[in-house]
Amino acid sequence: MPAHVFDQAITLTGQGADRFAGHTSPAYWNMVGPFGGISAAIAMNAVIQHPSLLGEPLSLTVNYASALRQGPFTVTARPARTNRATQHWVIEVFQANDTGVQETVLTASAITAVRRDTWSGSDTPMPPVPPPRDVPSQTVNVPIEWINRYELRVVTGKMPRHFDGLPRQDAPETASLTQLWMRDAPPRAIDFCSLTAFADVFYPRVCLRRPSRVPVGTVSMTVYFHASGDYLRACGDAYVLGQARGQVFHQGFFDQSAQLWSESGTLLVTSLQIVYYKE
Repeated sequence: MPAHVFDQAITLTGQGADRFAGHTSPAYWNMVGPFGGISAAIAMNAVIQHPSLLGEPLSLTVNYASALRQGPFTVTARPARTNRATQHWVIEVFQANDTGVQETVLTASAITAVRRDTWSGSDTPMPPVPPPRDVPSQTVNVPIEWINRYELRVVTGKMPRHFDGLPRQDAPETASLTQLWMRDAPPRAIDFCSLTAFADVFYPRVCLRRPSRVPVGTVSMTVYFHASGDYLRACGDAYVLGQARGQVFHQGFFDQSAQLWSESGTLLVTSLQIVYYKE
């Protein structure tokens, strides 16, 4: 059986000395480059595949220096320091420019950790929403290929009409909250790489707050992982509930927070990103 399209997109081949080779996937193409979530998942995969890995992902911060071009790229993932329970990683993605010179297109840092059984609790319960099978799947008519790789069932905060080029008939929202059920299409078992991409599935919050479509791009995204690999494996290919909202829109940038829960209500991921927008 061929690999899932997501696994094909994040495939890396070890080149020795903390280096991996990869190739962009047209299946996850955005407007001017790959979907930011798939680029972040590639960075995460480089850490997970590294032979010196300690523990499991705790956090990942990705800085998008430039959009990747269609074609091959190189990833370096280096454990900068390893302690007894935590490991600190430096990650970089390089790609050749028009003259063949390798340029940095993405930088990242990650922390992996050995988790221990301790007291646990959450101050962020899953919001009361209908179960995924009671929410219609949303069809999005936009010429962006990566959206077709996900099944999205929007509870609140649907993509505005103007986002796909239609005249705006709805008024600007006074809040930027979106809640939706999501999973890979076709379904795929949840893991740390897929959760990394899920954290970036939400369309930019400014598109709810403004009356017209504006140029946007994520500058930096941090993802915090709160579940163990064992728990994720037990989830299988179940739906994940995602919630996102903007916090401050000011002078060309806004921050966007997000949370992801399992179907049973366990908080899997919290995330924050800073996004550029232009009037």
